[in-house]
Amino acid sequence: MKLLTSRFPFPICLLAALTMGSARSKAAVYEVGPGKEHPSIGSVPWEALGAGDTVRIHWRSKPYQEKFIVFGRGTAEKPITISGVPGPKGQLPVIDGRDASTRPQLKYWGQERGVFKIGGSNHSTTTPGHIIVENLEIRSARRPYTFSGRRGAEVYKKDAASLNVEIVEHLVLRNLTLHDSSNGLMVSPQSKDVRVEGCHIYDNGNPDSISEHNAYSEAIGMVYEGNHFGPLREGCRGNNLKDRSAGLVVKNNWIEGGNRQLDLVEAMGNSAILYAPEYRLTKVYGNVLIELEGPGNNQVVHYGGDMGDASQYRKGVLQFYNNTVVSYRVKPTALFRVSSEDETVECWNNIVYAKSGKGALSLMVTVGTLKLGKNWLSSGWAKSHEDFKGSVDVLEPALEGEEPGFVDLEQRDFLLKPGSPCLNAAATLPKGWTLPDSRYLKHQKVEKLPEGAPRSLGAP
Repeated sequence: MKLLTSRFPFPICLLAALTMGSARSKAAVYEVGPGKEHPSIGSVPWEALGAGDTVRIHWRSKPYQEKFIVFGRGTAEKPITISGVPGPKGQLPVIDGRDASTRPQLKYWGQERGVFKIGGSNHSTTTPGHIIVENLEIRSARRPYTFSGRRGAEVYKKDAASLNVEIVEHLVLRNLTLHDSSNGLMVSPQSKDVRVEGCHIYDNGNPDSISEHNAYSEAIGMVYEGNHFGPLREGCRGNNLKDRSAGLVVKNNWIEGGNRQLDLVEAMGNSAILYAPEYRLTKVYGNVLIELEGPGNNQVVHYGGDMGDASQYRKGVLQFYNNTVVSYRVKPTALFRVSSEDETVECWNNIVYAKSGKGALSLMVTVGTLKLGKNWLSSGWAKSHEDFKGSVDVLEPALEGEEPGFVDLEQRDFLLKPGSPCLNAAATLPKGWTLPDSRYLKHQKVEKLPEGAPRSLGAP
């Protein structure tokens, strides 16, 4: 802007600004697909997208083998929207990274790190923002798959993602299917205010590697709600949801499998995250967490840090409440591992069930503080099965039993049947906590709970 001001007389600058504003006064809609104005994703002028513009990608029987980027900035009232238009049976349009090509006019770095990128490019220095992406299946960013990019034929990076969010402010990802990639979703640490809603993320990871996950995020303001996290690809040792964010909320999700279901550790890519007040508080509630039998870690939730510098760890509070945790593991299961004596878990109104029977459940590992409110726990539970140097403060006695009264354990119907001791048994949560007002429905749906109705233990 300074260059323009110094180069042109003020009236000409003003005229140019008014002309540009007039040109953008009406948002554009780009229809993509068979018989549409744009037969391919690459024919859309992505470098020209602005506030209020919408790209509608219609389902077709053949996947779109194309790569692209969104780097524009919308507004709260006029976001940039990338929306899939489902097929006649509800099929999501498929964007496949295998042998994919990129619109030649799009000049951006990091093409080897994802099929769809939100972030920086050669076209703009503005931070992308106010973007909605919905109703798409994005897949196949992994080795040995190749694509055609700015340097010709290339192979994807080891950490490539179906959707790679490099930098953004105010992003909604809704009803996406992300699979067959090294990482399903990657959100990088310069991002702010990211919501992931109603997505299906599964079958990601690299065999024998612990470094790639179904979702891997680091942002200021990160919310996951109503998502179905399925198992990682067989032989992959990553976590299901790994996060390094400030202000993380994980609510009303189904999270099944992974080395750990939740790995919530320290920020490492943006010092602003470390110093954000919300870095010290993480909320996890209303979720179904399923620990599967297999070679993965026996811990369900890890909170604190994993890089060895304890000064960077979260050193805060994990509020863990109204979750249903089910372990099918034959050997003992540990609910929490925290990374230092400065981390605290406050645990209320959960159901924690270990199928292998009495004595198979422990609550903590090594260090940290657990404040244990009212919960239903498998009988014979222990504070820890290891050399535990922390503390477990029992604030209310737990309900215990052989089974909590699920409708059908084998069919994974974890609703409560009549007569369950967990029905209408929830305790009043500590003052200031966010009260659950909705619940997860299989799959990728969330419904509101009746106001004033009695609350049960476990996921609502």
